[in-house]
Amino acid sequence: MVKKLPILNNVKHNGITISEASKKVGVSEATVRNWIKTKYLVLLSDGLICKDSFNYFMNNIVGTEKLNSRANKSRKDGHNHSDLSDKFLEKLNDGNVNLESLGKEYENLLSDSYKNKEGVYYTPQKIVKDLLKDFISIDKSNLTFCDPSCGSGNFIIEALNIGFKPENVYGFDIDPIAVEIAKKRIEEKTGYKTENIINADFLDYSSSLNSKKYDFIFTNPPWGKKIDKDKKDFYGRIFKAEKCLDTSSLFFFASIKNLNPYGIIGFLLPEAFFNISIFENARKKSLSMQILRLVDYGRVFKKLVTKAQAIVLKNDKSNEYFISCDYDNNKYLRTDVSFLKMPKSIFNFYCSDRESKLIDKIFSFPFITLKNNAKWGMGIVTGNNSKYFVNSISKDYTAVYRGSDITKNGLKETSLFIPKDLSLYQQASPKELYEAKEKIIYKFISSGLCFYNDAKQSYVLNSANMIILNDDFPITPEQLTSLLNSDIMNWIFKKIFNTHKILRSDLETLPIFYEYFKNNSRFDEETYLEYLEIKKNQNGNLLTFF
Repeated sequence: MVKKLPILNNVKHNGITISEASKKVGVSEATVRNWIKTKYLVLLSDGLICKDSFNYFMNNIVGTEKLNSRANKSRKDGHNHSDLSDKFLEKLNDGNVNLESLGKEYENLLSDSYKNKEGVYYTPQKIVKDLLKDFISIDKSNLTFCDPSCGSGNFIIEALNIGFKPENVYGFDIDPIAVEIAKKRIEEKTGYKTENIINADFLDYSSSLNSKKYDFIFTNPPWGKKIDKDKKDFYGRIFKAEKCLDTSSLFFFASIKNLNPYGIIGFLLPEAFFNISIFENARKKSLSMQILRLVDYGRVFKKLVTKAQAIVLKNDKSNEYFISCDYDNNKYLRTDVSFLKMPKSIFNFYCSDRESKLIDKIFSFPFITLKNNAKWGMGIVTGNNSKYFVNSISKDYTAVYRGSDITKNGLKETSLFIPKDLSLYQQASPKELYEAKEKIIYKFISSGLCFYNDAKQSYVLNSANMIILNDDFPITPEQLTSLLNSDIMNWIFKKIFNTHKILRSDLETLPIFYEYFKNNSRFDEETYLEYLEIKKNQNGNLLTFF
């Protein structure tokens, strides 16, 4: 049976807005609305939550039930930033302190929740050196350098090391302690007492009419910093970022606005910047300039699963040119055009020039895509699995499958059952999608494409998604399932997207060579490769031209 939550008796009708609640807990407004839908919070009116229900929720539910890892973390993991600041101000006044070590100590004492909220991940020195190594020999006597999110000054100190004059070096950061450490490090290294390292938000500074332009801008900007939606939208309009509203991309567009003609910009960014749809406009902006280098540094930040990758650009544009690509100890040269041809202008720099040309050949054959040719459905988000899961079937319950239950040959036997009443859950697709006569279900999180053609009206959880083809689609669900599971389609997907999330927007761009099926009722890998005029090499895992 479904576990019932405690009922609040005699609740007082004083309220708190959804916006206020989301800020207090440190989650999105959408998450708060999901808690309302699943009866954790009492809604008094549109946008207004019963304050007593919110207080009960914070004191008795968050931290005891697995609702949202961010909400629980915001309560369990933190530090007193004011006390930490006072402590380090005292240390800064100690004339014998090692300032580089002090910066590292300060970084290490910042809590995970603070780093998550502010998007703060200090750059390892070896990455700083690598990004600036190509500019050691140029004359920098009259050139300016800026780090828009300088922290304790790693990029700034390296800029001084390679010849920038201290009076021409600038920096911004919202953390006053980090700014003071950076200023002290400059003074210690050069004897120059700078006023160019400012405790301010670079986004605010850049949105003003009198912001300065620089010759070099290198930084590791805040990744996914939590800021108000209205402020994000404002910055997006000012910097012409369109849908690129993550703070990392806002800093990217703001920096380009403040870059001199022929200036150089270098950014350390999350992997998503290079291959996810919401960053497409930032990639197109990069391709309107001259990309000098793309680098993958792997997973360098503790407790972050995303890779750190970098882009170095020149504020100039030339005809077709080559870009230096460093990925997984391999070095490639790729043309800018090869990235322009990719779906969503993805920077698949993990793909060699030869592999890129093979993708071009594959895409030269007539194909269709799934875009506008199918209905899509997501698996069920219960909001609280332990509340709804039972391990035996009963009236009004149905079997439900996880993504891990999906194999290319069928569904594993499940021991999970949930109520058929979809209104109970945080999110669910329309019932008719789960109960479609024939649908394709697939793993959402997976190292490779894994699809299954389901004709048994199976229900799935949110680790799986669904595709229901339009009636006029030229191939059958069974044919499409075999194609999507094939080695060739997995190769294409990996070489373009290289992600463990199987996103609808990515699947909608994959080429489906429907004409093959005019002469072949069933999919066969060997004949399909012959149709595309390609073959596997002697190792059996790479594709080459005939």
